[in-house]
Amino acid sequence: MSAAIRMLNHFPVFDAGLIRRYDGHGPRYTSYPTAAQFTEEFDADAYVRAARQTNEPPIPDRLSAYIHIPFCDTVCFYCGCNKVVTKNRKRAATYLEYLFKEIEWQGALYDRDREVVQLHLGGGTPTFLNPVEMTSLMSELSARFTLSDAPDRDYSIELDPRSVDPEGVRHLADLGFNRFSIGVQDIDEKVQRAVNRIQPFALTRRIVDACRDAGANSVNIDLIYGLPHQSEKGFVRTLSRIIDDAQPDRLSIFNYAHLPERFKSQRQIDAGALPSPEEKLRILAASIDTLAEAGYMHIGMDHFALPHDSLAQALHAGTLQRNFQGYSTHAGCDLVSMGVSAIGKPGDSYCQNAKSLDDYYARIDAGQLPVVRGFTLNDDDCIRAAAIQQLSCHYALDSKLLSDRFGIAFDDYFAVEVDQLRILARDGLVSLKRGQWCVSAKGRLLIRNICAVFDRYQQATASTGFSRLI
Repeated sequence: MSAAIRMLNHFPVFDAGLIRRYDGHGPRYTSYPTAAQFTEEFDADAYVRAARQTNEPPIPDRLSAYIHIPFCDTVCFYCGCNKVVTKNRKRAATYLEYLFKEIEWQGALYDRDREVVQLHLGGGTPTFLNPVEMTSLMSELSARFTLSDAPDRDYSIELDPRSVDPEGVRHLADLGFNRFSIGVQDIDEKVQRAVNRIQPFALTRRIVDACRDAGANSVNIDLIYGLPHQSEKGFVRTLSRIIDDAQPDRLSIFNYAHLPERFKSQRQIDAGALPSPEEKLRILAASIDTLAEAGYMHIGMDHFALPHDSLAQALHAGTLQRNFQGYSTHAGCDLVSMGVSAIGKPGDSYCQNAKSLDDYYARIDAGQLPVVRGFTLNDDDCIRAAAIQQLSCHYALDSKLLSDRFGIAFDDYFAVEVDQLRILARDGLVSLKRGQWCVSAKGRLLIRNICAVFDRYQQATASTGFSRLI
């Protein structure tokens, strides 16, 4: 592929030397400040005040909603998500009883003329719920919130091909879901055995086809590089087959973060079978080339999409945003999150629910919303969050736009940060053009480093167990 086409598709230039120099640990900036700054001083009462305030003029924004379903019937050793591994399906019924109470209480906080234009069900394994339970969940949401039927609505759900069949996919589409995200990670059987996720590609392909048949607007496939027994050649073989046979609209290529001290299930992974850091870099470089040749656009960090996909269109339109679900298409929505461990964003605040089922249930039994911690942004946090959002979503930071929006003199307010940007500029990661700090093709893979320039908490959070930047 020509350099011109690669730039048109927003592809990064892989510079191994720069990556080695800047690689380290840091946030993914799905929020700023990150969850490491959340405190118990922000409790359920603080959340109620923040949520109600979002209904006030000027015209309130539409809503985004997230529902966390924590259950999985088997454990994938690499997983760092908040999950409950069980084969007892009756536990879902109990969970829904409590979740429905939270949905009722949450719905009462938001004006009903605020449409939910974006909805995501994650986990865990949302398809742990059977069709009757999923219908009940959507009915409860519809009773408490105004679910949008607008053409641009984005209703997505994570699918495990081992726990759903084509009929189940059609049922989800009938309930209103129009985007599906399918976990695959790798199609190599040796890799699958090493991480305890046996998922034949034929099974994945069957569910992809079912999503297409159900009229999905978009199908995403998740892959992970850095798992045991992976190599450059093997991962490219996986990626090429998925592109050729499944043709997903989006692909997420995540870097595996081996943190066995934090995630118990990862202790089951043979660390000696993990690819070396050098091999991981080769996997990443080869993946970028493969995706570029196949016509995918680099949306940001580890997300890629075909030009027709709404994520790519949002990138072009300047409406792309980044939140706790990664990159998304609807900017400006207050995020209402429900379920155990769910993280939301009402206005200029963040909130998180209880992380354990026992705590989640106990708080609801006590008649309380299960919010246990959060954070209220001050003026400085809002300014820095806007800067990080511009960089991570648009790969440019417009100093005049930021100055006009917040009433600051950018170069004075960010004097220390501008000096740091000049250092990055000497390495070719950024450049200053007509008042905009623009991220170069070399800098795109190191965007988390560039965002960290504006993170005033980064020193305090450097040792909190963030994943590697690359």
